[in-house]
Amino acid sequence: MLFTRDELEGAAELVHRFVVPTPQYVWPQICAKAGTTVWVKHENHTPTGAFKSRGGITFIDWLQRTEPTIQGIITATRGNHGQSQARAASAAGLQATVVVPQGNSVEKNAAMRAFGATVVEFGDDFDAARVEAARLSEEENLFMVPSFHSELVRGVSTYALELFGAVPDLDTVYVPVGCGSGICGVISVRDALGLKTKIVGVVSERAQTAKLSFESGKLVETEHARTFADGVAVRVPVQEALDVYSKGADRIVAVSEEEMAEAMRIYFHDTHNVVEGAGAAPLAAVLRERDTVRGKEIAVILSGGNIDADLFAAVLKGETPKCHQH
Repeated sequence: MLFTRDELEGAAELVHRFVVPTPQYVWPQICAKAGTTVWVKHENHTPTGAFKSRGGITFIDWLQRTEPTIQGIITATRGNHGQSQARAASAAGLQATVVVPQGNSVEKNAAMRAFGATVVEFGDDFDAARVEAARLSEEENLFMVPSFHSELVRGVSTYALELFGAVPDLDTVYVPVGCGSGICGVISVRDALGLKTKIVGVVSERAQTAKLSFESGKLVETEHARTFADGVAVRVPVQEALDVYSKGADRIVAVSEEEMAEAMRIYFHDTHNVVEGAGAAPLAAVLRERDTVRGKEIAVILSGGNIDADLFAAVLKGETPKCHQH
């Protein structure tokens, strides 16, 4: 499934018509805490506040070329993927329906509606919402957009193309893992450019399906994924993603809820960026591994900044949010 450099550059050309390249910055206070040079890739600076906005563009473009009669799409999300699909589908004149779990982020739901989506709440978690979306796609004749697809990966990989273009000799890149499009995108670009950079996936200790699957070499579902970091709150792994990151990642590490909350506070105090839990997970992992990263040039993917105001206020007061999902 990995892409040629031409395929990646073609994706970048398309994506950059709708999403300008995001910056990668070195923040001195973060470097001081990590004891090394840390590049932060700011995917919170996209039009939807998260890296997913890229994949929606390439996916909808592909869909219109391959299925020109499709009138509408449906997908399941905790928010960032749904915003991306709603934005791209609406721009293309397609209707978008998004299924989210009960108790999903109020502000992510509002953003999806603002981008033109019909939002349906169903089930206790992302994976239950995904099953309902598949059922509705049959009932309402809507194209089911999966959470993982080669065209989604080709789109999101453009952030890695920007990062490696700016900083080609990184030792390690830390990237959060939910269903896997982000980490697979980074691996795709690293391999297409022939770089030696190590890729480390990061999950929550409370949502370890990707880590367990990586370490056993086969799909390992978990009973739940009760993390406040909704971008990594996945309990059913994706085979196509595992096929890529099982070979291409160096390892996958798990961080605690408290470590993610502390990384969010550090980002705000040291850079004044608002960061959601999954977006903070890579920095949390670097701070945990500060002894092993010392002296290396590393990057962290700040995958998104979409967190509800009340949750973020609690984090800034020193609290660790409790997961809303059952």
